[in-house]
Amino acid sequence: MQYFIGNWKMFGVPRSINILNKINSFSSRDKNRNKYRIIITPPYTLIESFANRFKDKKIMIGSQNCYQKNQFSSDTSAISPYMIKSVGAKYTLVGHSDNRAEGDTNTMLKDKVSFALKNNLKVVFCIGENKSQKRNNKTFKVLKKQLTKVLKKKFDKKSIIVAYEPIWSIGTGKIPNQQDLLKTIIHIKKVLKTIFRSKSPAVLYGGSVDEDNIDMLRKIREIDGFLIGGASKSSKKFIDIIRNYYR
Repeated sequence: MQYFIGNWKMFGVPRSINILNKINSFSSRDKNRNKYRIIITPPYTLIESFANRFKDKKIMIGSQNCYQKNQFSSDTSAISPYMIKSVGAKYTLVGHSDNRAEGDTNTMLKDKVSFALKNNLKVVFCIGENKSQKRNNKTFKVLKKQLTKVLKKKFDKKSIIVAYEPIWSIGTGKIPNQQDLLKTIIHIKKVLKTIFRSKSPAVLYGGSVDEDNIDMLRKIREIDGFLIGGASKSSKKFIDIIRNYYR
């Protein structure tokens, strides 16, 4: 099963549901529709309406983040995994570089993953190195630390997906070369096997994924799907990514 996950970030209003209508229309008649899963993470304001519209459809809805406490608290503007689940979301991103830059620590991320899983949300856990770390050949060390400090053997690995998003690639149009990316995905899966003492969870790639470079990315069979940013805001681009992957 391949994953095509769209992260809308700060984008979308109620009428943006038309984007998902077009994606759903495509996937419902696509001959490859049983080979992949589509997940869209809109802003919190759209989760409930989108989840209701696409209940029992090909598209699943998730959140872009969640708070590190379980149900309710006195933390202004915080939204817990319990609240996200209650409005129909099935997935949540955790550990995106945007949120790490805003102060998410490994302890906070571990709590987010734990409480998301306890509320029956599937977690897409994001990891990635910055330009300086890549330049100094610290990519493998950084990724291993991000994984081992947060993910634990007791977590249900069937409900966890890992998304490798090199920070230096996000929004730049630049992606790792095929050989480097293959080595990195293999490294991530090896680390995950040591954590869970069994087969690795799915590992995705994210970072400037578009309808053109998907042709190269699809050749790396170790990649189990893609976390897509800017291109997911366009139904045509998102559909073209899926279409070009299976051509």
